[in-house]
Amino acid sequence: MNLPNKLTIARMCMVPLFMIALMMNTDVSRIVATVIFALASLTDMLDGQIARKYNMVTNFGKLMDPLADKVLTAAAMICLVELGDLAAWIAVLIIFREYLITGLRSVAASENIVVAANIWGKVKTVCQMFALMLLMLKPQIMALCGVNIGLWLMYVAVILTVYSGLDYVLKLNKQITWN
Repeated sequence: MNLPNKLTIARMCMVPLFMIALMMNTDVSRIVATVIFALASLTDMLDGQIARKYNMVTNFGKLMDPLADKVLTAAAMICLVELGDLAAWIAVLIIFREYLITGLRSVAASENIVVAANIWGKVKTVCQMFALMLLMLKPQIMALCGVNIGLWLMYVAVILTVYSGLDYVLKLNKQITWN
């Protein structure tokens, strides 16, 4: 097993640890959860860069890397909904978009069509990750500045999520045979 795939597996293994720390819901455990989440997010960036740079792209990585990302972000959103720090509609909308795009990518792949992720999808991902980390640190952020910056950034992430999803669907619609 190559290094990028090991990083993907490590990210998947971090999810339960992250969830336990976040759901303990103490100031310290939320900081620990945020650190674990940040490390897991970094493995996402690293595994792709290493795989492409050193020609280590595998079928396992093609399938599991995006799945690991979705599991990590969905787990974060669901825990934050449970803690009352994120509205359920935001989590549902973002998770719906992710599964819709994954399904469409599968349809496209069956027709040997690849629509590369564009800048809006990447900006959306970074925005979501930072918003989630700020929401995890909500008690500390609120004590520091009195404003829930994470929630405001999450609203920006929702707009980017919808926009990037629509952009992807429109581009893919031109290429897929719908019969």
